[in-house]
Amino acid sequence: MEELTAKIADIYLHYGIKSITMDDIAGKIGISKKTLYVHYTDKKDVISKVLQYLINNQNKGINKFISDPDQNAIDKLFNMSKFITWHQHAINPVMIYDLQKYYPDLWQQVYNYKQKAVYKHIMDNVSQGIREGLYRNDINYDIIASVYVSRMEMYSTDDWSSGLKYSFEEIFKTLFMYHIRGISTPKGIDYLEKMEQTRNEIKN
Repeated sequence: MEELTAKIADIYLHYGIKSITMDDIAGKIGISKKTLYVHYTDKKDVISKVLQYLINNQNKGINKFISDPDQNAIDKLFNMSKFITWHQHAINPVMIYDLQKYYPDLWQQVYNYKQKAVYKHIMDNVSQGIREGLYRNDINYDIIASVYVSRMEMYSTDDWSSGLKYSFEEIFKTLFMYHIRGISTPKGIDYLEKMEQTRNEIKN
């Protein structure tokens, strides 16, 4: 069933949700509508399972980074943030719009879950960074984490970047560096600069 849900997710990510009927799904995947209803009760059930599939995929990607014992807090936050923002940016804004307009209850459930999950990851990262002496311990991290989560969520729409002449990658890197410099100790800033120098050398 996961394979089927993955295929439907690709359809929604490409076309949005509102315009795609159960008949469309069956036709695009190459199965009968009857077979589709064996696995899903109705379209809302399909959407719910697709959203859970996408969340699970995101969680798997995040866990891969945060469980790496060889990475410090800055490394983990960079990789986790890049994964989440790229994941958000890859979602068709039409799909987000359709969810908000036609399935607000499902959208709210997903939004609340992701807010809490990402917030927890950020706060866990903060704890690690403070232990490692990379992050300052005199900041209200509840505010920092809440704002950071909201900023990553905005990458699911195109409105925030309209009119900007810079690439998505350049914007992400600049905002990340701005964030880390604001919460880092001198030790953390020194590591950040060495990390950036190493990345630049690799590119060149």
